Amino acid sequence: MEGIIKAVMEAIKGAGLVEVEVSARHIHLSEEDLEFLFGKGASLTPKRELSQIGQFLAEERVNLIGPKGRKNRIAILGPVRKDTQVELSKSDCVDLGVKAPVRESGDVEGSGVISIEGPCGILDIKQGVIVAHRHIHVPKDVAKKLGLKDKDRRNVQIYSDRPVIFNDVIIRISDTARFRMHIDFDEANAAAVSGFTLGQIVLQKQLSN
Repeated sequence: MEGIIKAVMEAIKGAGLVEVEVSARHIHLSEEDLEFLFGKGASLTPKRELSQIGQFLAEERVNLIGPKGRKNRIAILGPVRKDTQVELSKSDCVDLGVKAPVRESGDVEGSGVISIEGPCGILDIKQGVIVAHRHIHVPKDVAKKLGLKDKDRRNVQIYSDRPVIFNDVIIRISDTARFRMHIDFDEANAAAVSGFTLGQIVLQKQLSN
C-alpha cells in the first residue's frame, strides 16, 4: 500500500499539482523585538509544526494597532528572523488603516508601518508590514522534474467550486521545502478554497518578469 501511495503522490507532483494552503495574518519577530514585547531572554514556545520544515506556530500572541483599528491575538510564527515582518491581507490593511505593498517574504525595505502590542509594551515599527505575494515552495527534486527555476513566475489553475487561474505566482525553490502553494484569505475567498484543495502549475509558458 505504501508503494501505491508513493506512486500516486509522485504522479500528482509530476503533473504539477500542488496542495494549496491558506496563510492567515501573522507576524515574524526579530530576537530584539521579541524581547522588547515579551521581556529580556524571552523565546518562542512552539505550539505546532507548520508544513515548511523548521517553521512553527508559537503559543505567544500579539495585538496589532493601526490608525483605524486593532486586531488582537495575532499568531507569531517561529523561529525568530533577522527583521520583524507582519503579513496581512488587503482586507486586513483596510480594517487597520495600514498601507502595505505586495512583497515577497523578507523584502521589507520601505514597507508598511504599524504598532505591535505585547505584554511588556507597544513597539512602533517604521517598516515591515507586507501583503505576501502568492508563491509556491518547491523542493529541488520536484523543481527539476517540472523544469522550474527559483524566482520563476507561473500561472496556477485552482480546482475548487469557484475555479480561477492565479497569475504571477512566484516559485521558491529550497532543499528544505515541502511542495505547497501559499495564498492569503482574500485570495482563498475569491477562489472558494476550503479544506484540501489542489492547484496545477501551468508548465507550458513562463511569465515574463
